[in-house]
Amino acid sequence: MQYVAIVTLLLLVQYTVYTLLCGIARGQDTVVAPATSGDETFERAFRVQMNTLEQMAVTIPAMWICAYYFSPLWAAGLGAVFMLGRLVYRQAYMREPSSRGTGMIIGFLANVALVVLGFWGAIGQI
Repeated sequence: MQYVAIVTLLLLVQYTVYTLLCGIARGQDTVVAPATSGDETFERAFRVQMNTLEQMAVTIPAMWICAYYFSPLWAAGLGAVFMLGRLVYRQAYMREPSSRGTGMIIGFLANVALVVLGFWGAIGQI
């Protein structure tokens, strides 16, 4: 379970960095809070931050359920794949939003696998 804890913490660090980068973009592009639109660079950074938060609502609980009922190593590995997908997503989205597909698919498939394996493991213990 230590690996799952480490990946969870790394995901939180990644999200914190994305939040910081969004704040920096807000300041550089003079988008005054509470506005969430303005300069395109800020809007991209904001969407990366918010989409990552939305996805983590699935990833973190699914990873822990998968770890408990199926395998901590599989859960941590898939969590790491999700994290890599988020990095690919961010790099692509900041360059050109329409190119974000690869990162989005990597993260989505990791989430699907975590949920399916969590279900499989939990149902197997009934």
